[in-house]
Amino acid sequence: MSTAAVAELREGRRHAREGKYLTFSMADEEYGIGILKVKEIIGIIAITAIPQTPPHVKGVINLRGKVIPVIDLRLKFGLPPMEYTERTCIIVIEIAKDNSHILIGILVDSVSEVLNIKGADIEDTPNFGARLNTAFISGMAKSGGKIKILLDIDQVMNVDEIAALEKTAII
Repeated sequence: MSTAAVAELREGRRHAREGKYLTFSMADEEYGIGILKVKEIIGIIAITAIPQTPPHVKGVINLRGKVIPVIDLRLKFGLPPMEYTERTCIIVIEIAKDNSHILIGILVDSVSEVLNIKGADIEDTPNFGARLNTAFISGMAKSGGKIKILLDIDQVMNVDEIAALEKTAII
């Protein structure tokens, strides 16, 4: 593939990732999720623990009569646990699975803002080698002198985890 073709492909990918992102923080790092995936943001409410689930699956919440599984994104990403504060919140997102969508709550340290990120400000995820899976990172956005890790939220959970969460939500 020619250098011009590679540059054109990269530019097309940058343009496809351009848009509005809800940004949030965890462990002093900033992350972003495409705003169209976000259904709502709520403060911490009672989470019912479900036995025999992985540590990052905190349980389920009852949100206006709908049972929604909640994961602690810190634990999912291998970050140390943190006590909940008044800024800790649950972002209710919609994940695509096959031809359907499921709602999942993700616990984050705090929500920051909605940013309109231009394609020119989004870089591809660096290559960290074959041992590190970065498929869930759609890119790195440069904003305000900082880097924001843009998540492909559909890729954060693997197929088996999503199936288990669907069963949890049915309980």
